[in-house]
Amino acid sequence: MPQLPCLVLCGLLLAGLSACYSGTRPPRIGTNAPDFTVQDGQNKVTLSQYRGQVVVLNFWATWCPPCVEEMPSLVEMQRRMKAKGVTVLAVSVDVDEGAYRQFVKDHNVNLLTVRDPDQKSNSLYGTARFPETYIIDRNGVMRRKFIGAVDWTEPEVTDFLGKL
Repeated sequence: MPQLPCLVLCGLLLAGLSACYSGTRPPRIGTNAPDFTVQDGQNKVTLSQYRGQVVVLNFWATWCPPCVEEMPSLVEMQRRMKAKGVTVLAVSVDVDEGAYRQFVKDHNVNLLTVRDPDQKSNSLYGTARFPETYIIDRNGVMRRKFIGAVDWTEPEVTDFLGKL
């Protein structure tokens, strides 16, 4: 019978730990990031070409208010961290190319950004709600997932990125 309290305690601990990830651990954290290539009218980007850098892979859209909210902090974080080998790859799922181009211009989105209207790249990651961001280390391994808008200039975030 002494095993029963231990099992209950372990179960409670596991339940508490999994709550950090909204009930489940994000799939693929600790595994290689799925590679993809996206080509829009202006850019062709392959994720694996950034091996050796920390990649902040952000899936977003112009029609998504939290995406719009976090974009200035992504741009600022890229400006601060680029010299440390951190690259933001912002993949827009916008279907309307005109709206996408106008947004990038109007909001001075000075990031590596590409438009994937067919949503093939974010589908590889199981992303359907935006924004969603994956942190990929220099070896191409996914280390963290963020759902929703993030202030990318917060010291905790930039410290985490700087240590990868």
